[in-house]
Amino acid sequence: MSAENDPVAALVLLSGGLDSAVTLAVARSRNFHCHALSFDYGQRHRAELEAARRVASALGAASHKFISIDLTQIGGSALTDLRIPVPNQPADGIPVTYVPARNTIFLAFALGYAEIMDVHNIFIGVNAIDYSGYPDCRPEYIAAFERLARLATKAGVEGGELHVQTPLISLSKAGIVRVGADLGVDFSLTVSCYQADLEGRACGRCEACRLRREGFQTAGIADPTRYA
Repeated sequence: MSAENDPVAALVLLSGGLDSAVTLAVARSRNFHCHALSFDYGQRHRAELEAARRVASALGAASHKFISIDLTQIGGSALTDLRIPVPNQPADGIPVTYVPARNTIFLAFALGYAEIMDVHNIFIGVNAIDYSGYPDCRPEYIAAFERLARLATKAGVEGGELHVQTPLISLSKAGIVRVGADLGVDFSLTVSCYQADLEGRACGRCEACRLRREGFQTAGIADPTRYA
């Protein structure tokens, strides 16, 4: 479905996790016509792809596109190299679950797709408060990418505005849960675990599971996560 000539269209990066689901809900609450974009990049937790389909349908995305990128050819992350175990304890520095340049790659594809669709708003659910220290989740990174987008595209050169919107970037995980609950997000549809099984059941031990569990506990909202 094309968004051409739709001034309130938005492209929303949708992983199938909690944060991206809330991001889609926020974009819709701001009266954007939302087109979802998901990536099959060879991730260990492939159950999130089915979760993305469920979330896009439940939250009324106008369209939902999947793009395949084989980041296993690069590796270097526990999410794209099965030989690297997912850690069960927090570590100093940037953890091995960081996927090299993942958000840059995703945003570059999103930028190209948005330009084709004549969409001027890209939403991404990055967070710089309760997160794992990934460098491509910081506000300064998003600001730099937005500047690049305006320099590197036909739309930008011809005076078109392009905005990378990050509605969750300064919220705690509990704050994200509260926002999602207020907007009616069905969290049982989402998958956050870095090593969820094929049925989407969480391990309950990885950093993603810890942050999710603590978010629900702090928010005082029942956690619908299914565990293996």
